[in-house]
Amino acid sequence: MPIYIYNSLSRKKEQFIPQNSPQVKIYTCGVTVYDACHIGHARSLFIFDLIRRYLKYQGYQVSFVRNITDIDDKIINRAIELKIDWQELVKKYIASYENDLLSLGIKKADFEPRATENIPEMIDYIRKLVDRGLAYESAGDVYFNVRKFANYGRLSGQGIDQMHAGVRISLAESKNDPLDFALWKRSKENEPSWPSPWSPGRPGWHIECSVMSQKFLQTETLDIHAGGRDLIFPHHENELAQSESYTGKQFAKYWMHHGLLTINAQKMSKSLGNFVTIQDFITKYHNVELLKFFFLSAHYAHPIDYSDAKIQEARQALQRINIFMDKARLVKPGFAGLFFKFHPKAIVLLKKKFLAALDDDFNTPEALACVFELVNLANKNIKRAGFVCHAQTVLSEMLNILGISLKPVKIEAEINEEMIKSKMQNRVDAKKAKDYALADKIRKELEEQGVILEDTKDGTIWRRKL
Repeated sequence: MPIYIYNSLSRKKEQFIPQNSPQVKIYTCGVTVYDACHIGHARSLFIFDLIRRYLKYQGYQVSFVRNITDIDDKIINRAIELKIDWQELVKKYIASYENDLLSLGIKKADFEPRATENIPEMIDYIRKLVDRGLAYESAGDVYFNVRKFANYGRLSGQGIDQMHAGVRISLAESKNDPLDFALWKRSKENEPSWPSPWSPGRPGWHIECSVMSQKFLQTETLDIHAGGRDLIFPHHENELAQSESYTGKQFAKYWMHHGLLTINAQKMSKSLGNFVTIQDFITKYHNVELLKFFFLSAHYAHPIDYSDAKIQEARQALQRINIFMDKARLVKPGFAGLFFKFHPKAIVLLKKKFLAALDDDFNTPEALACVFELVNLANKNIKRAGFVCHAQTVLSEMLNILGISLKPVKIEAEINEEMIKSKMQNRVDAKKAKDYALADKIRKELEEQGVILEDTKDGTIWRRKL
């Protein structure tokens, strides 16, 4: 089945046809390392990792690049605020970012280039734009001449005069047109700088992505360029303009943008006290899979609103899956389960429906609906060992594609399975003796240690607490 992607450039869903199939070259804008990553960053990291993983599942050979912006006004200003060297700040937050990836269970990109390690290539790129009359130097700064690029505004869908009305030149700038954007910035006194033909300075933000995407993907035209919806203008618009002016070729075939995250219908902000870092979430809920499941509940291109209530909904949903998987582990496959050569038709159809949802612009809400349809179906057939065996296998495959791990919260070291079974028997004995207070006490003690008891018509089973 073909894969369809909503292309922000054409504003419609298009069949995904890579330039050199099965090779796929993807670039996504990464983090600026001046602070800890928040859950909005987590959505971007998780969603584009899911897309990479699904394309690989479908047989594509994916090259994936995600940059790290390690020099920027925000970095300089934060270092001044904290009274530390900017390189010390960058080192701290790159380590923090890498720890967040580990916590989320997300692999690094094939390349995660840092801006400061690619400045010579950026200078060469800028020099050629200047030589061709597409950019100009002014007081040590270098600006891209927007009026020289006829298609400026095509990605954001704005006319150049419409954009012009909303832009002002600051007193510190000496550019010819308010829309012209910086390719090179002259450094102020005591700011980090690199030598260039124009001034000691540093590259502009937009030029970093053009240079590093083309360099590390070894192409002038990317298959997919991805990022947040807030980056469409001016960042991606400017990337497109300078890149296509430089190469004379299309910069990216498909532009993908994820929707933004709010918290209780408000924009995340430290001043509002609703700024939630990835590590804040883990500290509070002890299970990062809840956050990932929450992200899957909305289409990647749509906005999503975070709240404690929605995380509790994610917990309940994950518990439904976990309860079934624990039940399935107790089912003895027997001869029919071990040697059944074909999946039952209902499971085959559900898997096809699941993959069709992801083929349709990575529609994770529809894919999740298939997951729960399979769980419900398997629960209804829990006595059929072969059916349950295959359902468990397919469910595990679905969750793996979605990037969800059912790895449970670790049970305390002193608690082992024999101890749990012993306490369960004590609880059975207490109930027989009508000592319900003791039975409830045993249940609560186990729950405090990460073990949930469930009374079923076939007896009591236990599972690990999510």
